Amino acid sequence: MPKKIKVLVVDDSALVRNILQSGLAMDPEIEVVATAADPYQARDRILELEPDVLTLDVEMPRMDGVAFLRKLMPQYPIPVVMVSALTEKGKRITMEALEAGALDFVTKPATGISRGLNTMMGELIEKVKIASVADVSHWQDKVIEPPKSRPVTKVLSGSTDKVIVIGASTGGTEAIRTMIKVLPASTPGVAIVQHMPPGFIGAFAESLDKQSAMIVKEAENGDRVMTGRVLIAPGGKQMKIFRSGGIYQVKIFDGDKVNGHCPSVSVLMNSAAEYVGDNAIGIMLTGMGSDGSDGLLAMRKAGARTFGQDEKSCVVYGMPKVAFEKGGVEKQVHIENMVPNILRVLE
Repeated sequence: MPKKIKVLVVDDSALVRNILQSGLAMDPEIEVVATAADPYQARDRILELEPDVLTLDVEMPRMDGVAFLRKLMPQYPIPVVMVSALTEKGKRITMEALEAGALDFVTKPATGISRGLNTMMGELIEKVKIASVADVSHWQDKVIEPPKSRPVTKVLSGSTDKVIVIGASTGGTEAIRTMIKVLPASTPGVAIVQHMPPGFIGAFAESLDKQSAMIVKEAENGDRVMTGRVLIAPGGKQMKIFRSGGIYQVKIFDGDKVNGHCPSVSVLMNSAAEYVGDNAIGIMLTGMGSDGSDGLLAMRKAGARTFGQDEKSCVVYGMPKVAFEKGGVEKQVHIENMVPNILRVLE
């Protein structure tokens, strides 16, 4: 019989702990080995029970989830799925949690924990299973400090010679941050699809913008893809690139899920293949599944340079693996070496 995924549920609300414990226990592959009311109890349970995955409330008394992660991950790296409120404060703290080592997050139902529960539990079960196979060992002994804003001069110019297209899912927020914070302001326009639910991309973009020499924003319909600017597709919307005269722009629209996702990496990359062609650079980062593999292959066939994050540096070696196996990846690269490779291509 296959070994069950051992989960520790951490939440200050007894009601929420019971709901999460009961919901997760309904899946035959998951065993909730314990619950904890705060990070101090959680620490003891982790040492005692060695769970495979942690679910962690974002906002808690005594020590919030982010402060706990900054202490936990360098000492005891463990896949963590955050449980977040859909408040502005909750969104901001969730972004900080992803930067501090959390793998992914789910959102509590906006109208109370009892409503929308089945949807949330289904999503949590899926993300716990993904987390159970994720590699977070690179957090061991890592010094995690609160993010500092970089004193930078941000420049926008009118060049549209090149466009960089990036796709990512599980673990992608960390990989994207690793790249964006070191790209110079003179970098060609960047368009990104990061799988994330509606309402969170704005906080993610704002967090990146504070650390980047480029201007980072949640994409709006008609935004121009231009040097010095990073556009991230909003959650729940599809994003395409198109050419309008001598410039590139993005189209943001309501659309069906593609490969199970909205926004979809495939939608963005296929549009880049069609409209940008050999002026594009395509990059596939960490993530579960195969979204974008066909689009990256189309980009390569159209003459674009293409890179995939290597297995060693991926949290989940899924999307880059499929893209590589299909022939869409020209070169596999460690995430720390991704920007130097891009800059060499741009020379």
